[in-house]
Amino acid sequence: MYNSDTEKLNQNTANIDISATADIVQMINNEDFNAVKAVQKCLPQIAKAVDIIADNFEKGGRLIYFGAGTSGRLGVLDASECPPTFSVPETMVVGVIAGGNYALRHAIEGAEDKPELAREDFERLNITENDTVTAISASGNAAYVVEVLKLAKEKNCKTVAVTSNKNALTKDFADIFICAETGAEAISGSTRMKAGTAQKLILNMLTTASMVKIGKVYKNYMIDVKPTNEKLKIRAAKIVSMITGAPEEKAKEVLLQNGYKVKQAILKIRYNLDTAESEKLIAENKGILRKIFEQLDK
Repeated sequence: MYNSDTEKLNQNTANIDISATADIVQMINNEDFNAVKAVQKCLPQIAKAVDIIADNFEKGGRLIYFGAGTSGRLGVLDASECPPTFSVPETMVVGVIAGGNYALRHAIEGAEDKPELAREDFERLNITENDTVTAISASGNAAYVVEVLKLAKEKNCKTVAVTSNKNALTKDFADIFICAETGAEAISGSTRMKAGTAQKLILNMLTTASMVKIGKVYKNYMIDVKPTNEKLKIRAAKIVSMITGAPEEKAKEVLLQNGYKVKQAILKIRYNLDTAESEKLIAENKGILRKIFEQLDK
């Protein structure tokens, strides 16, 4: 069942146990490059998945990651970074790991082999056809993620599978099959390494590119950053300053007045719009700052 290249012996690291420290880390680093190359070959599939996710976001849907072990942890990590980065609700990108929160820090024996856990997690989230269900698994054969995709298809959800096994069972239930063939691990079967690295890169693209598509970025500025600490407050002021040309002190002053709403601060400084006017324009233009600039600069 788990006939995946990730389980095979890597001849490049067959002598890692008798190698000098410098050689050990060089071997691992060499294999990491292969993970990046494998992801590069998947870019067309990743782009298709992004379009689906962004379209569902526009409909009020969610991106929901399901995985077990390392794959589940990576999904939870990516989801947790979206609210502070893009000021989206915690419910917009959701990470679910087989075995629940305890599994984030502890190995849960057999969790990935239990379809009943998948059914419980799926039902708890009240998933609808506007949600994008994404299963993450190095082998793509874990019963937990396969069951999730089966359930999603019954709900007419769009489905994405992220794996490193071209023969994964998840392929049969995924609208978009993203397979980064990272090959044998430096330590045989340790898929937290290359396969995990590839998964992290892919998840970064899925959320970041989707947020770009729905107006959360202007140029490459993080214009919907949620300043939850001093570092992010400084970043918000710099962003407002760089986009408007105003001094950082002026940017900070406006941000303090409006509760650190970056887009509204930009429109206040650039066009002297009050918060209500700004928010009306933001809503009408689906948050895309370039469209607002084009409209007001005519």
